[in-house]
Amino acid sequence: MGPQPGQKTVLITGCTPGGIGHALCLEFHAKGVHVIATARNPAVLSEMADLGMTTLALDVTNSESIKTCHDQVSQLTGGKLDILVNNAGRTHTHPATDIDLDDVRETFETNVFGVMAMCASFSDLLISAKGLIINIASLAAITPYAFGSVYCASKGAVTSYSRTLRLELKPFGVRVMVAMTGTVRSQIASKTHRTLPENSIYQRVKEIFEKRLTFSQNNATVKTEDYAKKLVAKALQGESPLILRAWFGRPDWLWAGGWAGKVWLATWFGEWILDFALYRLIGLNKLEMVLREEERQKKLK
Repeated sequence: MGPQPGQKTVLITGCTPGGIGHALCLEFHAKGVHVIATARNPAVLSEMADLGMTTLALDVTNSESIKTCHDQVSQLTGGKLDILVNNAGRTHTHPATDIDLDDVRETFETNVFGVMAMCASFSDLLISAKGLIINIASLAAITPYAFGSVYCASKGAVTSYSRTLRLELKPFGVRVMVAMTGTVRSQIASKTHRTLPENSIYQRVKEIFEKRLTFSQNNATVKTEDYAKKLVAKALQGESPLILRAWFGRPDWLWAGGWAGKVWLATWFGEWILDFALYRLIGLNKLEMVLREEERQKKLK
């Protein structure tokens, strides 16, 4: 079933049940928007299809998959797309000194290049609708999220890319919103298979690394549906003058999720405050104590 005449449309990437994309689908649907839900395996979206949403296969790391999805959406909507939500993402928790570059490339393929490819491919449909792009970024883009240097770098790339994209698409009437997402209940951190190499310099505090694997799910974590309600409400608001957008219209930057407000406030005081807080919150100060004790023991021998 396609959209009704005059009905707004939204395409969301990464809609597997249990994650942010799935919650966004349900919330946009509840607000009367025709949802085009996508996943690598569309069979997992059967519940959403039963609700009347369109479900399509999409792998944001595969150019042919993106092209096929674009053509299907264009045919479905008559060549327009009101909202594109780039939500598909991949977590990456490893110390910077322990990274495997092939693994890093996979993360950037999904988190960065996939976003770029989707925006480029669907730009014609968005221009036709004078639509909205929502790129799901993270507080990790501006915080020293220890053991997450790769993930931080990928989300930092998305924020910088989005800021320039916003200016480039402004003449065509297309808006770009960046969701600076804090801790939200999701499946992104549910896979705790990452381990420290045996020769890692962080083996001394292995328990800190293991705790960090699920940090986002255990620290001021916001319910997925609450995050979705806030994002969708802002996405569907009318336009306001630039200076008023953050409060009354569709904002350029949406701060939502656990810690979002605190991190936003901290940015006004300089990066030192986030460095100080994250260093202790993650537990790296304990590593300092371990290293000092090791030095002390060496001197005693």
